[in-house]
Amino acid sequence: MTTDAVDAPVLQAEPAAASALFGDRIDVARSFTNELARRGEELGLIGPLELPRLWTRHILNSALVAPLLTAGGHVGDVGSGAGLPGLVLAIARPDVTFTLIEPMERRVEWLTAEAARLGLENVSVLRARAEDVSDDLVLDQVTARAVSALSKLIPMTVPLVRSGGELILMKGARVDDEVAAARKVILRKRLENVEVLELGVGVVEETTRVFRATVD
Repeated sequence: MTTDAVDAPVLQAEPAAASALFGDRIDVARSFTNELARRGEELGLIGPLELPRLWTRHILNSALVAPLLTAGGHVGDVGSGAGLPGLVLAIARPDVTFTLIEPMERRVEWLTAEAARLGLENVSVLRARAEDVSDDLVLDQVTARAVSALSKLIPMTVPLVRSGGELILMKGARVDDEVAAARKVILRKRLENVEVLELGVGVVEETTRVFRATVD
């Protein structure tokens, strides 16, 4: 007798904080989360064990960045992948324009289809590596999540941002170590107002750490 059906991962119940973070956009966030849960593993967007923590580790983790975005601004999300944080932020902040930058065709197709299905008119998807689009985009802010270490990510993203714009890069618990390792790069790229923020303390189970800096 097989126990596969019993042991199959189940989508995490929606945490109470979700409604507070998304407000009147919560139904769109639910639709995206359900579709990512349904097709994410099949498309190679999320791992097989992510469903029981999809809301806390991925959706809310991304949504916490939304208040850092400038109203009316143009934000580029580098390495958007499953839409984390790009699509989540586009849902939470319809007043911001997003360009999702992703090199892999299958992921580009997913991002494009989801943006259309969800009615996200503030989203465009660009199939490219960040290093290849610096002459085509001038952004107010750039986000990225789980792309690479800061020492590599900073040189990749700085050319995309206008003078006075910001890097808002989501990192893990060892972000301080990454900042230390990237010190020379930070100086060379003349980043200002460098800080590490921990978002969601007292609001969600898993807080979000962000490296934030102004581009000279």
